[in-house]
Amino acid sequence: METTKIHIFHVGDMNNKGTEALIKSDVQIIEELLGNVSISVSTTDVEGVKRVGVRSDIVLPLLLSIPYSFADNMTKRFRISRYSIKYKILAFMGVLNLFVGIVLLIFSTLLTRIGLRPLFRSTALKRIKDCDLVVSCSDENFKEAASLLPTTFYWLLNWWSILFVRTIDITIAKFFRKPVIIFPNSIGPFKTGVGRFLGRLALNNANIVLIREKISFKIVEDLNISPPRILTSDSALLFKTSKRFELNAPKNAIGVCPGVYAQTLSMEKVQNYIVEHAHALDMAIEKLQCEIIFLPHFISGFENDDLDISRQIMSKMRNKTKAKIVRVESLDEFKSYLESMSMIISSKLHPAILGSSGFVPTLCIAYDQKQVGFFDTLMMPENVVAINDITSELLFSKISQIWMDKDNIRKNLEIIIPQLQKNIKEAIRIALSQSINRK
Repeated sequence: METTKIHIFHVGDMNNKGTEALIKSDVQIIEELLGNVSISVSTTDVEGVKRVGVRSDIVLPLLLSIPYSFADNMTKRFRISRYSIKYKILAFMGVLNLFVGIVLLIFSTLLTRIGLRPLFRSTALKRIKDCDLVVSCSDENFKEAASLLPTTFYWLLNWWSILFVRTIDITIAKFFRKPVIIFPNSIGPFKTGVGRFLGRLALNNANIVLIREKISFKIVEDLNISPPRILTSDSALLFKTSKRFELNAPKNAIGVCPGVYAQTLSMEKVQNYIVEHAHALDMAIEKLQCEIIFLPHFISGFENDDLDISRQIMSKMRNKTKAKIVRVESLDEFKSYLESMSMIISSKLHPAILGSSGFVPTLCIAYDQKQVGFFDTLMMPENVVAINDITSELLFSKISQIWMDKDNIRKNLEIIIPQLQKNIKEAIRIALSQSINRK
């Protein structure tokens, strides 16, 4: 059987367990549906993709560096605060680096097209030129804001640069006459003309667009793009652990996956998030006779990452002896812990997805449409609290409702999740068969 060559780009940071679940799920379903494949991956985190064992023949950097990723890498190297003026200078240097990269990439793409060796990103360009199909990894690759958070100038510039880079990536794939599939993504919101223009340009260059929730589907419909669209769900629902863990988790435990979106909420609102969580969790311990297990999902090493927020919440709790933080190394262990919980409270999407796929009742603290959309798909919109509406009373009320109804919620998940998994597989099967046939 002839090998199908597939290049996957737009793969993010492997310190984020959700990003890891997405790329592993994408690779898993591609292999399952196509059989004999050769996969290459372009990512912001080359060493991370290798470390976590994503199955691929070669792992490459992105065609263009994203400015905030450049700034973050330099910040870690020199131990600079993300809130300092030095970080902003590094971000500006990242923008300059992007423009230099664009010039080099244009010439290198032309050289690759005519069969000459390029001076820049030669291996990645050759993989795209020689592949049968290009896939934009499942995630949220085309947006310019988190829908329930304030739009800051910092993040607006970041999302413009990300959208710009994504658009160039897809345009180059089409320049090499390669079919492009957008795997299940949340798309939008687009709050400016610049965002809508770049989003429409990128998506119009795809052969087919898979969308993981209804809110994004409506946004894409309003963009009036040409390629066909399929509404499905998040591909991380397909993730299966390859190894089981013997866990020493309490019987009545609530898993908490806290987190805030960097540099969006004010410091006052971040502190409110921490204090209200601490009070609500104390009430849960006292009134529900449960224990709290913090399971940080994205450990970046920066201030206010998920581990830091977990520690800050725990420091404000009265019942510290009934709470602990578990820092896991592998995605398999992370999912195993989630599935051992009686209930989950998550401020991030993918702990909610990985827990729900194990039929664990979940309360979502939502900062974006992707979370609202996922729980609408589960037909459980009542299990969502907007991050700006958090009070300890509201949180505890929601925790109590889910705790008391957790057996029914679990039964409903046992019906809904297999249906969603079947739907995702069918959507990807259709996209693969149609796109590869268009070579």
